[in-house]
Amino acid sequence: MIAKTVLLALCASVLLLSGCAGSPQKHLGRAYQAYEAGSCEQAQQALIRAEHHNYSRGHLQPDISLLRGLCLERQALYLDAAQTYHFILRHYPQSEPGYRAGARLETLRQLGYVDPAQQLKPQD
Repeated sequence: MIAKTVLLALCASVLLLSGCAGSPQKHLGRAYQAYEAGSCEQAQQALIRAEHHNYSRGHLQPDISLLRGLCLERQALYLDAAQTYHFILRHYPQSEPGYRAGARLETLRQLGYVDPAQQLKPQD
């Protein structure tokens, strides 16, 4: 009985250390693969799973939000994408996703999808 308990504990430890199926990085990777394949619906589903498993590792949130914004753009939801990019800039201004979000906002402005003088709602 003790050997069985030790074996179960060892298996559980291996799963936890290997990053098992609930890894937010794994879901984020799947989201990028789906995005590159042109499936924003699958990408959004993977992003939801990544966010669900990201609660203890908030450092992935800027990347999750950036990919969500890119999917929104691909779906021609430009104002939603702009709002997502504003969120990234407010909360993660010095991150790589922050710089990319700023560049995407400028691109949306140059293409005429976002008017910088217009206040986007809602603001937190």
